Amino acid sequence: MSYPFEINNQTHVDFTEGKVGWRCPSNIAIVKYWGKHGRQLPQNASLSFTLSNAHTDTYIDYKKKEEKGLGLSFLFENKTNKAFEDKIRLFLKSVIEYFPILDHLYLDISSSNSFPHSSGIASSASAMAAISMCICEIDQQIAGIRSTEIDIKKASYLARLGSGSASRSVIPDLAEWGEHYAIDGSSDLFAVNVSEVHDVFKTFHDDILIISAAKKSVSSTAGHALMDGNIYSEARYQQANERITQLKKILKSGDVNAFGELAEDEAMTLHALMMCSDPSYVLMEPGTLDMIREIRTYRQETGIPIYFTLDAGPNIHLLYPDYVSAEAENFINEELLKYTENGRVIKDKVGNGPQKLV
Repeated sequence: MSYPFEINNQTHVDFTEGKVGWRCPSNIAIVKYWGKHGRQLPQNASLSFTLSNAHTDTYIDYKKKEEKGLGLSFLFENKTNKAFEDKIRLFLKSVIEYFPILDHLYLDISSSNSFPHSSGIASSASAMAAISMCICEIDQQIAGIRSTEIDIKKASYLARLGSGSASRSVIPDLAEWGEHYAIDGSSDLFAVNVSEVHDVFKTFHDDILIISAAKKSVSSTAGHALMDGNIYSEARYQQANERITQLKKILKSGDVNAFGELAEDEAMTLHALMMCSDPSYVLMEPGTLDMIREIRTYRQETGIPIYFTLDAGPNIHLLYPDYVSAEAENFINEELLKYTENGRVIKDKVGNGPQKLV
């Protein structure tokens, strides 16, 4: 089988130990992917902002093992988390074909988030992206490659196998995942950077208003699977790909209002698909709907371009250009904080992608 990157088939280990660490951001999809097939392949293309402050830090201490077989220990925020550890173990075993050296290593992994886990912010995206960057660097170190530059295409391919949206979290600024004629070099196998983007979108804000930090009642994995039986699925996949074409033109033109309208439509479509699943389910909370009404009323009355989107959860992502940041802050403090959980807001914006920690 051919791969879009070079495989290091080295299995001989002539070192004792090492350590790597990477910070990877979450991302917020403007055009959503919801539904997949095959081995973590998307039913439609998606396009996202890579964030900055909502991130996962992951460190891996690695050492060789005498006996064959992946060894693993895992701590999330200094505590054991068996469910997450099992997910990581399954992921790493599934990618040994790309990284044969993993079968000869013991990995001591520690991870932490700057935001609530499993609450509808893309925690799997940032977590799997960070692990993938670490694994790619370990592979380079063992191969004797001294460069600190990671093959981003390879990292995105690997991250995708752990979480589809993770493929986008290794790309700076704006990322697109899924083969699409309007995006040069696009692929279902990995994400790519979006070119020809107006400067206004490179400093866009995404303030995440935490309405609930509780774990979601239905996981994204289960939600994707339910698209297989959704009677609206085929129309949705066509709609999403058409919206990628629209969004690409909007991003080039700098039309903030057209961008915001499309982002809001996509958010509502995503949650409508959940309500039309069998069984149906609702991830929005009463505070989500109250906040949506406040945002739309404020924009109608003031003309200030503040919009929202949602991930697969109840929390509002408030989207706005940098030039209205003062107005947005006042709006949040005066009208929106009352709907949040303990006044929690993650102030975020478009970011530069992964950051090496060690």
